[in-house]
This record gives sequence, C-alpha cells and structure tokens, in this order.
Amino acid sequence: MAYRIAGLPRGAFVKYYGKTAEELGRMNARRVFADADRGFPCRVSLEDARAGESLILLNFTSHDVANPYRSAHAIYVREDTEQAQAFVDCLPPVFSGRALSLRGFDAQGMLHAASLAAPDEADVAIRALLAIPQVACIHAHNAAYGCFAARIERHGDGL
Repeated sequence: MAYRIAGLPRGAFVKYYGKTAEELGRMNARRVFADADRGFPCRVSLEDARAGESLILLNFTSHDVANPYRSAHAIYVREDTEQAQAFVDCLPPVFSGRALSLRGFDAQGMLHAASLAAPDEADVAIRALLAIPQVACIHAHNAAYGCFAARIERHGDGL
C-alpha cells in the first residue's frame, strides 16, 4: 500500500514572515536562528534548517477536531523555504535518524492505533498502521519533543 507525506502549506505561515520580534511576540511566535545543521526541523520543507538559517517558532494546531484528541504544539517553519514536493512511498529527510510517534486516526479524528518507530524504521510502522482499515490518516510526531512532524495518508486519499 502506497503512502504520501506532504509538508504543511507554506501559505499558511506567510503572515509570520518578515515580522519584527515585537510583532511576532503579539502573534505568540518567535524568530530563532538554527545553531546547528540538525535540530530545527521545518514543517513546510520537511528538511532540517542549516546553521544560521532563520525560522519562526510558533504554535500549530495539527489535529483540528472537535473531540478529545484535538492537538497543538510548537513547530518550526523556515522563513526562506519552498514548499516540499510530496514524498510518495518514501520518507522525507526530516524523518531521518529520528524516533517517531505515529498516531493513527479514524475518519472522525479519534485515535484508533499508535506505534513508536525507532530511528529510520518508520516505513514499516507506517505501512502497518495504514493496513488497519479504520485508520484514515497518521500524524507523525517527534517522539522525544512531541512536536508535529507530518501527516501521512494512503496515496490517493486526498492529502
């Protein structure tokens, strides 16, 4: 079964780009600069920012549902990035070397199944969750920090 992973839409974050620190503060966001080539995962490009790159740290509602599983957490978005192409049947660079929490939600947004994937073992766990008919999509989160990483769907299901 083929799956598809796409970055968050760049357009959803344009309102943060180019703002002053004060303006970002009023939006409950912050500008940060990557101090290493790893550890600042952009949710639009699905790549880590490089040392010195500017990112916006903001709160993002990754699971916007009217049930107990509604979820929001801090994410990074690079200010100067392009939209990632969808990754079909392969993992984006930002997943490499990271342990992931994979949460399988049903069509009503309720958690149906979940799995922890050790670094570089997410492909098998994704396929196992998507083999469960009730799982409509998977939300990947970094296992350690808990931040939303990406949404995963069966290829052709409308991501």
